[in-house]
Amino acid sequence: MPHLTLFYAPHTCALATRIALNEAGADYQLQYVDFSQNAQRSGEYLALNPLGRVPALRLEDGSTVLTETVALLAYVAQRFPEAHLAPTDPVQFARMQGFHSYLASTVHVAHAHGRRGARWSDDAAAVASMQDKVAANMAECCALIEAHWLDRGPWVLGEAFSVADAYLFTIAGWLHGDGVDIAHFPRLADHYQRMQLRPAVRAALHD
Repeated sequence: MPHLTLFYAPHTCALATRIALNEAGADYQLQYVDFSQNAQRSGEYLALNPLGRVPALRLEDGSTVLTETVALLAYVAQRFPEAHLAPTDPVQFARMQGFHSYLASTVHVAHAHGRRGARWSDDAAAVASMQDKVAANMAECCALIEAHWLDRGPWVLGEAFSVADAYLFTIAGWLHGDGVDIAHFPRLADHYQRMQLRPAVRAALHD
């Protein structure tokens, strides 16, 4: 039976799904998408994922392809329930998805304003203004996460590790490049350091 295939590029949010697959002990293979060659916009890749982004996850049937980090993390957690990577209680699962949605719709977008402002404006001054706000906007997001998601335990959902921690770790890795000192957010800094000790994370970063 074919493996799961994760379409992946370094330094992107695809890292979160890669960590989740490692945590689940999933049998998968990586397919690198070379952004330096604009491979994400190639006809071959767009036929697979019309969004032209990573991650994408091709399932074992060889034809079903899932996209978007929020969906992929939920899929991995539910596909491998024995790994206990998400709550089974509907309310707690919804809270996890709410956190994922915040990361995707607000934090990731604030980060993208620094690198892809042309998505939102053709005005050079407007793009520069977005870039100037990245550090402040990302710091504001970090303060909210510090106060309202990392206040109940060592992990996003409290005492239990989940795929939400893989997603937060991935985005926290962008902070230095965004001009944010993670040390100003002690809970977030502690979370980031503890994540780096997990074998699944080390494997995702270094293999």
